Amino acid sequence: MSGPRPISDVDIITFGCRLNAYESEVMREHAEATGLSDAVIVNTCAVTSEAVRQARQAIRKARRARPDAKIVVTGCAAQIDPDQFARMDEVDRVIGNQEKVEARTFEGLGDALGTGDTEKVAVNDIMSVKETAGHLIEGFGNRARAYVQIQNGCDHRCTFCIIPFGRGPSRSVPAGEVVAQVRRLVENGYAEIVLTGVDITAYGADLPGAMTLGKLTRTVLKLVPELPRLRLSSIDSVEADSDLIAAIAEEERLMPHLHLSLQAGDDLTLKRMKRRHARAESVAFCEAMRRVRPDIVFGADIIAGFPTETEEMFANSVSLVDDCGLTFLHVFPFSAREGTPAARMPQLNGAEIARRASALRDKGVAALKAHLAQAQGRRIEVLMETHLQGRSPDFTPVRLEPCAASAGDLVSAVVAGDNGAALLAEAAQ
Repeated sequence: MSGPRPISDVDIITFGCRLNAYESEVMREHAEATGLSDAVIVNTCAVTSEAVRQARQAIRKARRARPDAKIVVTGCAAQIDPDQFARMDEVDRVIGNQEKVEARTFEGLGDALGTGDTEKVAVNDIMSVKETAGHLIEGFGNRARAYVQIQNGCDHRCTFCIIPFGRGPSRSVPAGEVVAQVRRLVENGYAEIVLTGVDITAYGADLPGAMTLGKLTRTVLKLVPELPRLRLSSIDSVEADSDLIAAIAEEERLMPHLHLSLQAGDDLTLKRMKRRHARAESVAFCEAMRRVRPDIVFGADIIAGFPTETEEMFANSVSLVDDCGLTFLHVFPFSAREGTPAARMPQLNGAEIARRASALRDKGVAALKAHLAQAQGRRIEVLMETHLQGRSPDFTPVRLEPCAASAGDLVSAVVAGDNGAALLAEAAQ
């Protein structure tokens, strides 16, 4: 979760994924353009029940901090179950995922909230949405990197996931609109662009022709030659097309870091999750990527304590870290979401789920330390996120001292060591 940032007297509190972060920037621009004032917008996440609990907690906290402000709630949790937020005394308005990115939603919203005459809930049937517009935004508060939405929604039905019901069917932004967005952000000074969405490897299936994520990536790099760095958000490796693999191998400006939606390392668990890959396919994909791009680094999402998961099944997920050579782990303790098939399966007790999540996180810490240790003496280019810290091309955190750079600057540096969580580097002479 990122904390609230003020837009004059409008705060936006964002939970969850990079797509939500992008959409918060869209709302930020709509709020500024329409003169919305004295409001708090809470952009929720529904990936786990804990995420929903945190959103409700943030709403109550926002009301205590700003008793006179109007509170607007949106995002996936609001889309899936708007009534639970509408029943909260602190909430003045609930809007859906489609409504939140439309400028017309914000036109007159401040006046309507002030009179109390408006309906409290404005949430459309997300499954009826067929198009995703390219919301052209000027920039982000942090100059380090900007996100560009290329896709929304998901057509898959993993048994643990509620997100398709919050985001609707998969739909792609036309390539021309993506290129225009990237070009505008580069012209505004951004050195790194991240292509993001809910299921970006499904990109293009709903567009005319034979557009894919790989072809889009090549198109962006070709048509915006002044873009220094292009990065992909989470991908589903089983959907990686040949053009994407070729782009990873050949395009130096496409960063050598992939975050994989793996979820588990046991075949039976994967089957019960209704995932579309087997363990061996994940391992083979990582090996193939390393052959064509030796400097590539992998992150992954892994769920701990999925229903029916035995110790042996869990061990297979732990060993996947070594077998795939994973460096950055996002570990999710399984959290049953009402309305999903996994919620009806035999559940593990909470203490066991927590133990397994902790063990996976420990494995991730060890993997990151091993990755950091082998970088000693390497020359790297760092995209600064603050005046002291940034990211290398493979997304490794880098602390740079002494440094006179600002957020968004690209700095050539030499790795002097690490602190167990980030590289320690010095600006190159």
